Amino acid sequence: MNARVTPQSGPATIRRAVARDARRLTRLVRGSRAYEGQYAATVADYRVGPDYIETHRVFVAVAADEHESRVLGFYSLVLVPPELDLLFVADGVQGRGLGRLLVAHMKCEARAAGLDRVRVVSHPPAEGFYRSVGAVHTGTVSANPPAVAWDRPELEFLIPPAVARVSSAVA
Repeated sequence: MNARVTPQSGPATIRRAVARDARRLTRLVRGSRAYEGQYAATVADYRVGPDYIETHRVFVAVAADEHESRVLGFYSLVLVPPELDLLFVADGVQGRGLGRLLVAHMKCEARAAGLDRVRVVSHPPAEGFYRSVGAVHTGTVSANPPAVAWDRPELEFLIPPAVARVSSAVA
């Protein structure tokens, strides 16, 4: 499912990621200012590989006005167990609504897959964002040095079932 969206940052298309997107997604993760300072080591060697893209539901938002070549953000939905594994928005377009659109898209994908909830283990500075788009705090995931040296908030999106449209005909 491709979706054209218009956050405050301008028109974008959300589409299923393909193997050739791997390098651009990896660059977005590694270059994220959200992971500067104490968090830098977590993403320094992180790689979003073609195999990851083929295994999971990875969706990418690309700028619609530039021949869909500039990656604005992406997310990865793992179905078993249900988890929003990755969600990144490019530094230059943060705060303009793209993250909200990616989460809304993820919720639709989760609903279509029959999920009733999706877990998120959040980067600590991102917890406020997740709460603002409907995730509820469910706990804390303890640090796991050397990979992750700090506790992380655990949240959950509840995915309501699709609302059936009822047609009422007057005879």
